[in-house]
Amino acid sequence: MELDLIDVFGAKPLSGNPLAVVRGGEELSGTQMQALTRWLGFSETTFLLPPTDPAADYRVRIFYPAGELPFAGHPTLGTARAWLAAGGVPRRADEIVQECGIGLVPVRPMGDRLAFRAPPLRVSGPLSPEERAEAIRVAGVREDQVVEAIHANNGPAWKLLRLRSAEDVLAAQPVARASVPTDVGLVGPCGPGGEAQFEVRAFFADPVGKVCEDPVTGSLNAGIALALFERGLGGGGYVAAQGRIVGADGQVHVTRDGAEAWIGGSAVIVTRGGTLDL
Repeated sequence: MELDLIDVFGAKPLSGNPLAVVRGGEELSGTQMQALTRWLGFSETTFLLPPTDPAADYRVRIFYPAGELPFAGHPTLGTARAWLAAGGVPRRADEIVQECGIGLVPVRPMGDRLAFRAPPLRVSGPLSPEERAEAIRVAGVREDQVVEAIHANNGPAWKLLRLRSAEDVLAAQPVARASVPTDVGLVGPCGPGGEAQFEVRAFFADPVGKVCEDPVTGSLNAGIALALFERGLGGGGYVAAQGRIVGADGQVHVTRDGAEAWIGGSAVIVTRGGTLDL
């Protein structure tokens, strides 16, 4: 087995969300995959496997410290990069097809970036009053800062608070602990003239209920993109910034293609082919 480390969505070297990709782990059990993920301590670790669907180029299992996910964004881009670097050749010249828990997810090269197609939301619509109050409490924002509170569940069960401004997003003070699972995202518009048009933050509870902030989050940004485009926001595309509060410098490049949203960013190999003995 071999281990690759990928930096995903970074605006500059070592500024994105780190991902571990395990190749050659077909014989590992789900319990072993979970144990390795927890030990590594990244927000996600993926396991690159042969596809079972003939339309797919590869299959991936995605784990986070508290369990397995049917889909996640930065693991999708990072795994695609690792598969290509290991000699993977897609069936189609212009598109890679990933098989994961939600089915098939297309990934496209876009210059020096990769982009995945935002999957349809599993749950959408307004949060209930109780869900809204809990999301506001967990994120540490005020009720008067919230423009809208909606579901953005595309695998991870994101509860999204759309705030008045990027300043409100950056000022949020999340609580220390929450129930497991908890996934709360924030988005707010930036002022004119900057590189980014929206600011994003993402909070989740680890296996023991500690609230953590994700550096850069592809799945949340995918849900945000679909929500913004549905509301006539975001134009034909935009750049979202994420991670500045936790020392990252993430940039997510969102492109609109008809009714589809494509979520793009860098996926840079930091180290490749480390041997794993499990």
